[in-house]
Amino acid sequence: MTLEDARKILGLGPNDDPSAHLGEFQEARERIAEFVRSAPNETLALRYQEGLVEFDRALAAVRENAELAAETMATEPPPVPVEEPLAPTSLISPAESAPEIVKRGGSARVLAWSLVVLLAVIGGGYLYLRIEEDKQLQMKGRIAFLERQGAIFVENRRWDEARHSYKQIEALDPNSEIIGMGRRSIEAGIDEEQKQFLGYWSGEALAAFESNRLDDARVAVEQALSKFPNDQDALEMRGRIERARSAETVRQSVVDAKAKLDAHDWDSAITLATKILKTLPGQPEATTILAEATAGKQKAVLEMAKARDLLVKAKALDQGSFNQQALDFLREAAVIAPADKEIAGLLEKLSSYSRTLRVPGDFATPAEALAKANERDRIVIEAGQWQGPLLVDKPLELQGAGSGKTFIECPADVSSVISFGPGAKGVRVSGFTFRHRLLDPGSERFAVALMKGGDVTFADCHFLAGAGHGLNVIGGAKAIAMRCRFSGNGWDGASANGAGTVLEVRESEAIGNFEHGIDLWGGAGGTLTGNRCEGNSRNGIQIDAKASVVTVTENQLKANREFGVVLASAASGEVRGNTFVGNFLGGVAIRTLAQKVAVTGNTIQSGTTPSIVLEKGLPAAAYKTNEVSGAVMGDVSFEAPEAPKPEKP
Repeated sequence: MTLEDARKILGLGPNDDPSAHLGEFQEARERIAEFVRSAPNETLALRYQEGLVEFDRALAAVRENAELAAETMATEPPPVPVEEPLAPTSLISPAESAPEIVKRGGSARVLAWSLVVLLAVIGGGYLYLRIEEDKQLQMKGRIAFLERQGAIFVENRRWDEARHSYKQIEALDPNSEIIGMGRRSIEAGIDEEQKQFLGYWSGEALAAFESNRLDDARVAVEQALSKFPNDQDALEMRGRIERARSAETVRQSVVDAKAKLDAHDWDSAITLATKILKTLPGQPEATTILAEATAGKQKAVLEMAKARDLLVKAKALDQGSFNQQALDFLREAAVIAPADKEIAGLLEKLSSYSRTLRVPGDFATPAEALAKANERDRIVIEAGQWQGPLLVDKPLELQGAGSGKTFIECPADVSSVISFGPGAKGVRVSGFTFRHRLLDPGSERFAVALMKGGDVTFADCHFLAGAGHGLNVIGGAKAIAMRCRFSGNGWDGASANGAGTVLEVRESEAIGNFEHGIDLWGGAGGTLTGNRCEGNSRNGIQIDAKASVVTVTENQLKANREFGVVLASAASGEVRGNTFVGNFLGGVAIRTLAQKVAVTGNTIQSGTTPSIVLEKGLPAAAYKTNEVSGAVMGDVSFEAPEAPKPEKP
């Protein structure tokens, strides 16, 4: 930059001394710098910055020239002054002296002049920019604002508002790269949101589904579909949930129908099974329940006719005095038709011919009543929980309010709840639940009910939670159980042991016992007809009758952990008309010592397990009249017979 240009920029004349104005220059520079800092936009700030640089360059050039002149004067001799005659003062006119006055006073206006020049240049540029670039600046500012606004909307997942922001940018500048970037960010954000949303609710649905919380799973999947109705994974999960719900509904309906079947509520069982089969034709359990309930209902009609026939016979024998046969007829009729008021009324009348002892009333406890009872007395025990153990050793009748209403119990490690001695001949026991309290895991355990002799008929009794057997018949005793239930016992549900011992079980249930459902062993014989043996931990029915005769007919053997029936030994007898379903090791297992027992006309559904298993030497042709779904397995080597069970006397 030349000295002349520098002086012009700073507002100095040719002979002005810059050093006299340094303070003013510094003040001017600070003002220009403030303009740079406070400029309304970057473009104007850049213009101010260029002006500041020019000002600094001009100031530097002037200072450098002044320093050089000072050095020159220091090395040269001072000039000799020449006196000039002064012109008369009066000859100097104001017009002639004005320029000098202006020159001397102009230094005061240097700063103002330099600022005016600089600001004029900058201001002119600014005005020019405002005129030429105002629209561009406004557009760029608007685009910058919309870009930031769109980014905020994307960040907050406000997709429609974000799209609107980028649409406005497109209207201002169709070629802006911001448009494509913004729309891609919207698409990426929506995709991420969808994955997060679906991932969360799908995870919730899966977790609930796997823990069988189907209602929670359904709520979760519907949340996902409410926002993304076409998501295939969510739709598939909804299908799985609905199928599971349907299966759960069917399962619960089967449970309900089975409960009605167990309670002999035939009509309700038929209705529920029919409803299941309408929804799911051929459902195996519902088909079985329907068949059993229909058969049960038909049988109930026949039994009701039988009960009425027994009533007629009892009426004919009623001569106003005690008659054992008439009482037997009515007791059997009452078991068949417990709700029949006419049968119940006549039974009460005929029973009154003998002495009736009531608990409570006549006696405080069953034990007290038994101690005072005479032969042929009737002891009536009301509903409630009563303490055993009880001992019966004379012919009499025990009558409760019904199984599930009158309970007799005692601790498992003390005794059997009720015991019958050799003198208990012609005893009738009806309407009780006999059960043990607590457990006794020892090798010798008490049965819930123990018969060591005598002749006892049980009707409508439940033998429950015994430490050992539910009912244990030994010592040549004879027992009849009609419409009874044996469940949850530590050994067999009902057991008979020893030569001369006889057990007859009719129309009863042996369910969920930890050994066999019904067991005739050690030479005991008997008749088992019309019973249901299900879910026992070993066999449904175990027969080791040796020289005794056995009859096993019209029973249902289901889901026992070993076989439905095992024939280990018997002198003769028959296994006929039984139904086997889903026993885990097979239907029937027959050993050579039981080959004289006829096994005919049974229906054996065994799935993948054998229907009939024959010990070596037994011909398969002898068993061809049975309807089987599995194989007939012959020439099997059986293990040695199991050791006799320990007993407590």
